[in-house]
Formats: sequence, structure tokens, C-alpha cells
Amino acid sequence: MASSVLGVGTGVFLIALVWILALVFGMMLLRASGPAKLGVVPVFLLALIITLALVFFPRSSETPSPFKEMEIVDRFFIGRYVLLSLVSAVFLVALFMLLPQHFLEPVYAKPLRTH
Repeated sequence: MASSVLGVGTGVFLIALVWILALVFGMMLLRASGPAKLGVVPVFLLALIITLALVFFPRSSETPSPFKEMEIVDRFFIGRYVLLSLVSAVFLVALFMLLPQHFLEPVYAKPLRTH
């Protein structure tokens, strides 16, 4: 499965997107007044039809292909995390060195007007 994220394909994301859009449009139509409130029913039915079409007519087979996909291996895994921790430590040290300078900056009083 070349186009899968976290073990699920694009169809699951399409179904989730359809139902999120149906929920948003349904909420907007429920806030309307008059006969526009009844527009929730076609929106719900359209989302249901799209969902059933995506479930019962998939584009690819459920069994994976017999050949093994090329596996990408990250060989700089440990070095990347060491570099990330080093950069994070430098950022935190710089932040905590800058904060006292910011808080200890003198604030001068404005002169009173004596009219």
C-alpha cells in the first residue's frame, strides 16, 4: 500500500472528510430559519450515499500485491535526535539568559507636570 498513512488508505480519510463537511453544513442549515432547516436531510443522505459508494465499490483490492515494497531505512536516526536535543538545549539556555536581562531592564519614571 503505497498511499497509506497509519495503516489506512485514502478512502478512510475521504469518508472522514465527507462526514465532517456534512456535519458543518448540517449545523449551518440547522441555524437557518424556515424551510431551509429541512436541507439537513439531503445533506445527510448525500453523505450516506457517498460513504456507501466508497465502502462497497473500492478502487483497489483488499489483498496486498505479492511483491514486497522497497523499505526506506533512516540510517541517521540517532544522530538526528542528538542534533535535535543539542539545538533544543542551546535554545533553552539562550532563552533563560535573555529573560533576566529583559526583566531587569530599568524603567524610568516620567516627570510630573507642575503647572
